[in-house]
Amino acid sequence: MSAPGAGWRPDDERYAGPPPTLRPGPGQPPPAPWPHPAPWPQYAPWPPQGGPQPAPWGPQPGPWPPQPVWAPPPGAPPHDEPQTFLHAMRARDWAWWRPLVGLLLLAVVFGVASAVVGVVGILSGVSPDLTMDDLLDPAVLLLTNGALVVAIPVVWLAWAVAHGMRPGWSSSVLARLRWRLLPRLTVLALATLGLAIGVGVVLGFTVGEGEADGPVPGWGWLLVVVLFTTPLQSAAEEYLFRGYLSQAIAGWVRGPAVGAVLAAVVTGALFSLAHLPPDLPTFLDRFAFALAASAVVWLTGGLEAAIVLHAVNNVLLFVLAGFLGDDVVSMETLPAGAGLVSLGVGVLGLAGYVALVAWWARRARPELRTQAQDLRPPWLRPPVPVA
Repeated sequence: MSAPGAGWRPDDERYAGPPPTLRPGPGQPPPAPWPHPAPWPQYAPWPPQGGPQPAPWGPQPGPWPPQPVWAPPPGAPPHDEPQTFLHAMRARDWAWWRPLVGLLLLAVVFGVASAVVGVVGILSGVSPDLTMDDLLDPAVLLLTNGALVVAIPVVWLAWAVAHGMRPGWSSSVLARLRWRLLPRLTVLALATLGLAIGVGVVLGFTVGEGEADGPVPGWGWLLVVVLFTTPLQSAAEEYLFRGYLSQAIAGWVRGPAVGAVLAAVVTGALFSLAHLPPDLPTFLDRFAFALAASAVVWLTGGLEAAIVLHAVNNVLLFVLAGFLGDDVVSMETLPAGAGLVSLGVGVLGLAGYVALVAWWARRARPELRTQAQDLRPPWLRPPVPVA
């Protein structure tokens, strides 16, 4: 045994393994070859052919997990906060374009209705020249009123199609017509506007040049047409002007009071122009009538008071005109001063009706705002003021 080399310490162990070489020594066989691993297993191709394909990895289109479509509970009011009648359109799904769709629908249907009335007037010989200006003719009045009454179902259709809401929201804040209010409002209208119409007729036959040349031909049939169709015609105009059109204009304005004033002025001007006034006093008379109708809508929360005002005015004028002659509804037979006096009497009658309705509303307390249920999440609700 050789001596330990330099740097050897007694506690070191000696190497007793094979010589550190891979070369075989003389007369020794070569080392065995390194064993090869087993071949890698073969699998079927992916994805499988001819069967349902698995969903690819990664994000999938659409929400995951599927989100349920939220809908208000059955029977819930469409408003999160109580609204005035003119703001009834501003429901949870309010959008500025919805009134435009409704107004377009109204325009199209009224165009079709006017064309149908014109064709019927020509074919029946009632109005071959399409003027339809002799409203004391029972047939002409029936056709004209029928064309206007179409406005009621068309307004209801606009609410259902453009807003997805009940048609009753065109009537009042209770989403229906409040029939119980009509009798007492009729008494108020007869006591004010009816009295003013009577004074105006007396002025026309005493101060002016009016002559009682009635009753007109077909007076009995005219009375039937007036009593059965004129209240519906009056209601249709209110559903159109003080109803849908005013609600659309006010709905585009956030402030209820500002929207109500703007709607009253715009619809009043359109109402006056639609009646084709021949002169300024007649235009002002129609405009004052429209403002009074808008005022009682604001005071009562619905169309009932405006419908009564319109119906009493039209029925009385047509009945008196049919019985006494068409000078009843004409200011042309009055001198200039008397015409202004008659206009002032009419305005006083309208103002008296508005004042009586305001007095009655303070006592009867009709519903002025819609029912509401706040279904908004807490972070979207307005803060509650601290007392």
